[in-house]
Amino acid sequence: MTETVKLFYEDSHMHEFDATVLSCQPDGDTYRVVLDRTAFFPEGGGQYGDIGTLNGIKVVDTREKDGIVYHRTEAPIEEGSTVHGSLDWEVRFERMQQHSGEHIISGIVHRRFGYENVGFHLGEDYCTMDFNGPITREQLKEIEIEANEAIFRDIDILTTTPTKEELKNMEYRSKIEIEGQVRIITIPGYDVCACCAPHLTKTGEIGLIKLVDMTNYKGGERINMLSGRRALKDYAAKQENAKTIGTLLCEKENEIAGAVEHLKEEQISLKSKVADLQQQLLRYKAQEVDVTADVVTVFDESLSGNGPREMMNLLLERGANVCAVFAGNDADGYRYVVGSKNVDVRPYSKLLNSRFNGRGGGKPEMVQGSLKGLKEEISKALK
Repeated sequence: MTETVKLFYEDSHMHEFDATVLSCQPDGDTYRVVLDRTAFFPEGGGQYGDIGTLNGIKVVDTREKDGIVYHRTEAPIEEGSTVHGSLDWEVRFERMQQHSGEHIISGIVHRRFGYENVGFHLGEDYCTMDFNGPITREQLKEIEIEANEAIFRDIDILTTTPTKEELKNMEYRSKIEIEGQVRIITIPGYDVCACCAPHLTKTGEIGLIKLVDMTNYKGGERINMLSGRRALKDYAAKQENAKTIGTLLCEKENEIAGAVEHLKEEQISLKSKVADLQQQLLRYKAQEVDVTADVVTVFDESLSGNGPREMMNLLLERGANVCAVFAGNDADGYRYVVGSKNVDVRPYSKLLNSRFNGRGGGKPEMVQGSLKGLKEEISKALK
């Protein structure tokens, strides 16, 4: 079978075309359709395969092998028939916005720092780029500003297929060793890179580049980028969130960071006051407990965090021989802590665990764990 004529190389903006069906073969619950020519780009260069329709039948993926493009369809199409192909143009255009944007960012990073783009993934939500060197937050802001200047200048994005002799004298980026014809994407003043994917014709079509996040990755940086429509959607969502937060805090959108900082300081202060009050309350509660029993047992649903252990220590200080404190209730179960200054309390943990399907343990002076049981039955077991 002859290689498929790739219309997306002739015109990256072609999204409707007519073609002849050369073959249609079952492939699991879908079909692999080969056309004599296609505008559907197959997966490659970090970009997913195009989706759309052939005569109204959904194309859910597009792949290439040995120069032949395979369209995965939801239903069979008669061999020899003529079909009208229609790409999901919104998806394709959005992907080209990300991909052309990535070339600008990678070109700027390469020129400024000499780093290589060692990983590129164009997902449905984010475009990620991995660079083999460190980049600071301040440098990231500068890269973003320069990239958007390239968009504002509306530069032509050029596609060429130089000969092997011409390639020898060219400086260009390439992530992999390429066999056969090399296709070069040039954004004058910003990037020259080998790439098999379709691109926009002007940088202005990208609209906007926003570098939303970065993380250290294998000694370099992984940068998350949104371009075009994705960046606009992200801005709209964040603006709506900022408005909502501003309304809740009675502040202007551009002043919510200061208001949140003030709220955080207030929260820290209140947490400290609450902790002090809880300590006072624990001491008052401990004073009310009779510590003369062989095993002083306390059930308190309001205790949380270190509360059970602190209550136990307070009661031991008052003279309790063995103290068991339970936080929780009959329905949800209990966290327990048992302690003593004079008695090895590990047998108490074994007793509670065996009778009430519990888990836990510890040292001779203190054990802790969790169990499921009724307050009345737990009290009887300890006596």
